[in-house]
Amino acid sequence: MVSRPVAARRRRPGVPVALLLPALLGLVFLVLPLAGLLARAPWGSLPRRLAEPEVLTALRLSLQSATLATLLCLLLGVPLAWLLARVAFPGRRLVRALVTVPLVLPPVVGGVALLLVFGRRGLLGGWLDETFGITLPFSTAGVVLAEAFVAMPFLVIAVEGALRGADQRYEEAAATLGAGPWTTFTHVTLPLVAPGLAAGAVLCWARALGEFGATITFAGNYPGRTQTMPLAVYLALETDLQAAVVLSLMLLAVSVTILAALRDRWITSP
Repeated sequence: MVSRPVAARRRRPGVPVALLLPALLGLVFLVLPLAGLLARAPWGSLPRRLAEPEVLTALRLSLQSATLATLLCLLLGVPLAWLLARVAFPGRRLVRALVTVPLVLPPVVGGVALLLVFGRRGLLGGWLDETFGITLPFSTAGVVLAEAFVAMPFLVIAVEGALRGADQRYEEAAATLGAGPWTTFTHVTLPLVAPGLAAGAVLCWARALGEFGATITFAGNYPGRTQTMPLAVYLALETDLQAAVVLSLMLLAVSVTILAALRDRWITSP
């Protein structure tokens, strides 16, 4: 019997037109607004506008606050993800649902909730103000807190998924050899989930960079102190459309560069 050619055995099914057309329409729907942004950009005056002090100040504040928010999410979110993935306790499903609430909660509502907790008359804000003199609303620290609130679920979901997919036999072997829980976590667990951790951190940083609603509600829109790039875009949109386009292009360039450089390595499986 003559075997079938290798190419015939490996033939893949064709792409159904019923799937191809909606896929192309979805691509156009996502790309067309970005193309419109590029088409309306004032390329001739772009260098001058990018060098304006207000733009540079907003960009610096955005990068700093997004980075600090990501560090805060790493500090709190990684242990939370480990708890959800490794420890069985009553109400774990409820806790997981609560962790993901900021994903679907309108950011403005998140800002109001932060005000009710950390405002001067909030549940904790009054105590922080009277005891330590710490005032979080309408400050740079408030920007970081608002961004961390909306961005942390991205990190927790990514790290929890990586922990659930990791082979626990390595952790069991380390425990058998006498490694303590902390040593096992830092020397075995974290290296195992490093790609998922990096992916979550990148998504968390990108989400924090683009945060608007919770920031303007909880931290306000003060140039040099709380006015991040999204807030600067909103303010410029009311007075100078070209300035808003330039700021939007800068945000788009930063986000696309980060995600394009890291996505193939940490998010997409080979």
